[in-house]
Amino acid sequence: MRRHALAPAGEVFRLIRGGEAATRADIASLTGMSRTAVALRVSQLLEQGLVVERTDGPSTGGRPPSRLEFHTSGGVVLAASMGASRAQLAVCDLTGKILAEDDLEADIREGPDAVLPEAAGRLEQLLAGSAHARDTVRGVGVSVPGSVDVETGRTVSPLVLPGWDGVAIPPYFTNHFAVPVLVDNDVNVMTLGEYRTQYDTQHVPPVGDLLFVKASTGIGAGIMSGGRLQRGALGAAGEIGHIRVCDGGGAVCRCGNVDCLEAVAGGWALVRRLSESGRAVDGVRGVIDLVRAGDHEALRLVREAGRRIGEVLAAAVNLLNPAFVVIGGDLAHVYDPLVAGLREVLYQRSTTLATRYLQILPSVLEERAGIIGCAVMVLEEVLSPRSIDTALAAAPPRSIARQ
Repeated sequence: MRRHALAPAGEVFRLIRGGEAATRADIASLTGMSRTAVALRVSQLLEQGLVVERTDGPSTGGRPPSRLEFHTSGGVVLAASMGASRAQLAVCDLTGKILAEDDLEADIREGPDAVLPEAAGRLEQLLAGSAHARDTVRGVGVSVPGSVDVETGRTVSPLVLPGWDGVAIPPYFTNHFAVPVLVDNDVNVMTLGEYRTQYDTQHVPPVGDLLFVKASTGIGAGIMSGGRLQRGALGAAGEIGHIRVCDGGGAVCRCGNVDCLEAVAGGWALVRRLSESGRAVDGVRGVIDLVRAGDHEALRLVREAGRRIGEVLAAAVNLLNPAFVVIGGDLAHVYDPLVAGLREVLYQRSTTLATRYLQILPSVLEERAGIIGCAVMVLEEVLSPRSIDTALAAAPPRSIARQ
């Protein structure tokens, strides 16, 4: 089926990257372009290191046909997943595969001027040590806790991060790398990473509706609907941690309200309650250690946290009707008791139709969900047909070796 007689290079790249076209003849057939027009666009993509041409395919006699392939090592993207107490950093290829990674101990409460320059500098060191030149970087992805205006990369009223309201994050990284810098909420990028990865590892059908839940120190959700990440009008979609629950006992939340889901079921709330019962607990990891050691009170609290999360998720499942609910974050390390409680309430309070084929699954990416999600976020932008055409129009010839 022919698409458009004057398909730009970005559309040709999309066909090659997606596996729809492997030869010039395929491109001509799909677009209706002349051989000369096809050759021009392929030449642009080859020159910029986005595509490679191979002649090692099968031959039916005579000269083997040339095959066009997406050049996955034709550049890199950088990822910085900023957490409450550490930053995860990575250099990734153009499929999102991690080539080099590092952790940076950083207390985000110290403010952006303290942690972001250090993260950008460490990314620069990581790139230098990965044997990839600076001019191969095509973009940087950054995630932070709290809502973000993705158009500007500026934080929007973080509920629990004093000093971060209205902070423009891209300049901290463009000072080091003259490439697009994309910023989003940490749960949103984890959702992108899980959505991209979930089907390959779980062999589930390629549906477009998924709800990702990060159960960690705090609680948040990411929403994929119709194959698109839903951020809401101001980037605040998925803030389930600050929905009030019934019979919360007047628990005061870090946001200032009472009986928020996070205040009764978040990791920090579990740490507080276990500490009050006389147990020595060092953060959420301490809760996990107690559960794994068979501590009955820790097990009870985690299962109860699952029930509380299920209470809120039931409304989300009825509203959004996802095919999958994926559980990630630190508390996913005690998945069985957490999800046992979650299932108990979720299936009681959701409609039979909404849960008929619903699957609840553990995170595939686990600790790496943030950095892989940051890479996916950047790749979806910088490798889009629109961005490819813009880059080709502005960029000088590149000298990336062809393979």
